[in-house]
Amino acid sequence: MSGELSLFKGNLPDYLKNRGLSATTKSLMGSAQNKRISIRGGVFRMMVGGQETAKSEDRSMQVVVVSAAEHVSRTYYAGTYEEGEQAPPACWSADGMRPDSSIKAPQSSTCANCPQNVSGSGQGNSRACRFSRRLAVVLANDMNGDVFQLVLPSTSIFGKAEGGRMPLESYVKYLAAHGVNVEDVVTEMRFDIDSATPKLFFSPVRALEKPEHDICSLKAQTTEAKNAITMSVAQTDGVVAKASLKLEKPKAATKEEAEEEAVEEPVVKKAPKKEEAPAKLASDLVKEWDDE
Repeated sequence: MSGELSLFKGNLPDYLKNRGLSATTKSLMGSAQNKRISIRGGVFRMMVGGQETAKSEDRSMQVVVVSAAEHVSRTYYAGTYEEGEQAPPACWSADGMRPDSSIKAPQSSTCANCPQNVSGSGQGNSRACRFSRRLAVVLANDMNGDVFQLVLPSTSIFGKAEGGRMPLESYVKYLAAHGVNVEDVVTEMRFDIDSATPKLFFSPVRALEKPEHDICSLKAQTTEAKNAITMSVAQTDGVVAKASLKLEKPKAATKEEAEEEAVEEPVVKKAPKKEEAPAKLASDLVKEWDDE
């Protein structure tokens, strides 16, 4: 017992401290629920198994991004949203190019040719299939704590920076221009109070100290972080399909999706082709003949 008390009083060797719980330990503990941060209603909400466990009244939150999905993902819901009801997406893509292997009835073999990727397939002139980006974050005031999934809608990803108001891509480019990685700083997420739908801007707060950086680097290797950047929101929340889902004109099937505005992913423009010399006019050709 004395050895046990010594162990639990923080007398672990340095190489075992701040390691986090391993996949083996969690497996033997039984099933664990993944956690995420929702921005529904313009409020930061802590979600566990699809249930809200806490929320913040602050307009900003400081986090450390420990990992991110490699690609922008896409999500398509085929049912009408009903208050209080959740449904999994009818189709979604982790890489934004082709449906996830878990989808039994994909809308198309590729996202580029999908009918849900056409303007007007969603509400108004929007596209029914929405862009999003999955991040794994830890709270800046509790880096030793839980890893949360944060799924950002397109409005929080794309767009130009306006002063210090930067969407995610602009923010990361800003850091990179100064030789800084996003994982090496405390990032502030702040709601855009001028937006009718939940929208975040990002800004750097400070660089991580060496012990903090070590902790966050280890967090990036955890099962929670890997789940955060690979699982859809429905998978994270444990949402299952219901037979009562109404298959009408595609609308959002979650409260968060219902609030989002669709923003198109920026298209990388190709360099314009070199203009060819204009063909000679017939009158010019006639003149040339007359001069011969």
